[in-house]
Amino acid sequence: MLSAKSLFQEILDNDDSFALFCSIAAGGEAQGGWENARIAALVPESERRLAPKITRHGADEDKHGRIFNALIRKRGLEPVPVPPETDYTMLLEKHGIGLAHDKLNGDEPLTVQDIVVYLAHSRVTEQRASEQMELLRRHFTDHPDIGRAVMMISTDEDNHLAYCHEELLRFARAGHGRAIQRTLRECALAEIRVYRDVSIAVMRHMGRVLGWSRAKSALLTAGIQAVYGYERIAGWRRMVSLRMPERRDALGGPATTAPEFA
Repeated sequence: MLSAKSLFQEILDNDDSFALFCSIAAGGEAQGGWENARIAALVPESERRLAPKITRHGADEDKHGRIFNALIRKRGLEPVPVPPETDYTMLLEKHGIGLAHDKLNGDEPLTVQDIVVYLAHSRVTEQRASEQMELLRRHFTDHPDIGRAVMMISTDEDNHLAYCHEELLRFARAGHGRAIQRTLRECALAEIRVYRDVSIAVMRHMGRVLGWSRAKSALLTAGIQAVYGYERIAGWRRMVSLRMPERRDALGGPATTAPEFA
């Protein structure tokens, strides 16, 4: 019987699929770290108070990338090239979601509206990240190889999501409510399409590595399409709601260091 736990277990048990899984995750986290670092450097003067939190966000993402690479090397493996069609972060940027890299590579300070776009984009993608890590946390907290990593990354993603909620609500009170809701909706609808396409691409690559039958691959693809269908009709709404988080000022301190996995 196919289940999320059995599927992940199969990927974790094979060296080649494990290296691919961790390499994809590490690449996305490293890209997120770079983006946040550039945003922190370009924050407009009126929002400089946010710079340390954005820096902390980026440092957490960098840490996650190092953790995934450390997990690969702990198994005596090396990171592998990330297939372009599985690069979630870059595909979002290609679809115009978030802040363009051309802007982040420049020296011109960002505008307040740019910061609103960054936070809305992060609120959507951190929802996905938080849910994915919660799934792994539910099944693999006690796993000897990835248990500690899953716990740390899951906590960080929850903090990132709380930070986005709190800051977006602050901007909404300052008069940006309509822009926030419009941007959140655009980001959410684009994200669910990209997530579907990336999920299918990842499953295709995993299927080749693990020798899945056509029937199994077709069943997994159908499941991904069914999730997309639900998200397209109603599920996207969970990504655009805003509520004050229980944990306030979630990114108000320094980033925690990555544990040793050697």
